[in-house]
Amino acid sequence: MSVTSAELAASGLRLDIADAVATVTLNRPERRNAMTPHVWRGLAAIGADLPSRVRVVVVRGAGPSFCSGIDLRMFSAEGVPGEDPPSSAADPGFESSIASYQQGYLWLRDPRIVSIAAVQGHAIGAGFQLALACDLRILADDAKLCMKEPALGLVPDLTGTKPLVDIVGLPRAIELCLTARTVLAQEASTLGLAQLLVPAAELDGAVSDLTAALLEIDAETARATKRLLLQAGANSLEQQAAAERSTQAALLRDRLARS
Repeated sequence: MSVTSAELAASGLRLDIADAVATVTLNRPERRNAMTPHVWRGLAAIGADLPSRVRVVVVRGAGPSFCSGIDLRMFSAEGVPGEDPPSSAADPGFESSIASYQQGYLWLRDPRIVSIAAVQGHAIGAGFQLALACDLRILADDAKLCMKEPALGLVPDLTGTKPLVDIVGLPRAIELCLTARTVLAQEASTLGLAQLLVPAAELDGAVSDLTAALLEIDAETARATKRLLLQAGANSLEQQAAAERSTQAALLRDRLARS
């Protein structure tokens, strides 16, 4: 990979790759993994340079929290050490800056991988949106989720609104965002925000078990199936049926050509 471990460490991240599994760790435990532009750009760099052999990406946080959200020092006079002041909304490049931060989230939906958020402790604001960017979420029983941005006078802008609505429905998404209340692990599981809810001590084991199960499926079949599922929400039944036919034919023809 062209992005180095030292560069990622300076961004507050750690990347470990073992065979087909990449583990991305938010590594600012002294700040409960609070996020800054350096973190978002580092995440985007990982996604842009991920080795093709990687099939599963696990996103987790060092220390007791997954991610406490945006580092609020960004809005203070002293700012975050080593970070440029945030762009002003009056800057013509403001939306481009947000788009660059969103790239740190969007790649987690790539059909070539399955992404898993392993969430313990706080997943607030930008951290909640990072968990929502992943395909699957495993929550420890001490997890606390919150879409905090509206309480700060901001909208959620790190790709979290669509998956939140897709998972919990529009009325509940409105309620969660516009009250900015904390959702504890059991309620999150009931709302469908977690595929698994486990005791905190069992989080690592649950992630390992799920990863192993995902890797049992043939890689090309897994990619084709995820691609198909990603289309389903926007397709009519007839369109999805046609997509199933064409995907199946392409998969099997490719397999025959290689046999």
